[in-house]
Amino acid sequence: MEHQILVVGIGPGSREYMLPVAWEAIAKAKTLVGGRRALLTLAPPGAKQRVVDADIEGLLNYIEEESRQGEVVVMVSGDPGFYSLLPALRRRFPRKRLQVIPGISSVQLAFARVAEPWQEASLLSFHGREVEDEALQYRSGRTLSFLTDRLHRPKEIAARLLQLGWPEETLCWQCESLSYTAERVEQSTLAKAAQQEGFEHAIFIVKAETGFEEDLI
Repeated sequence: MEHQILVVGIGPGSREYMLPVAWEAIAKAKTLVGGRRALLTLAPPGAKQRVVDADIEGLLNYIEEESRQGEVVVMVSGDPGFYSLLPALRRRFPRKRLQVIPGISSVQLAFARVAEPWQEASLLSFHGREVEDEALQYRSGRTLSFLTDRLHRPKEIAARLLQLGWPEETLCWQCESLSYTAERVEQSTLAKAAQQEGFEHAIFIVKAETGFEEDLI
């Protein structure tokens, strides 16, 4: 018998930002898949555990095998629909086998922290991938957000945007460890961000408008 696979968004990290329905699904899990830190902090006693690693094919095989015995809960950071394991799961399993529980994305929380709307923003990711120049072109009024990693920090992204003709005074925000006690949100300009170290695995927001002196104070 094939059982359901629950794909649960656990939000940006802190339990306070996890939906109650997500927490309930995890608390009842008999077989749980997720990142090492998520398993350490969220897994209920006695649950079978499998850490998400680079072996995605092996991970999918494990989920397929375990789902023959019972329900499997797969925890993903943020929201399952935004740069998560969901596309890989959809390629292996039919839609009817997957129950998706949404979560608050770190990108959503970053926009909330800086009081910016995000319905028209271009949501991009440099986390383990590249972004073509075409997607980075300057346009007045445009807003971009990026998931970053150790190779593509806000510093490198800002420098690349400047090379593509973005104004040096363009407003931007670097958001790190969102929802944790070490959370850090720093407002800057592209010119300053291109010279600043740090902010690995951060959210980088860029707003293509200048002249807002009150925002730069």
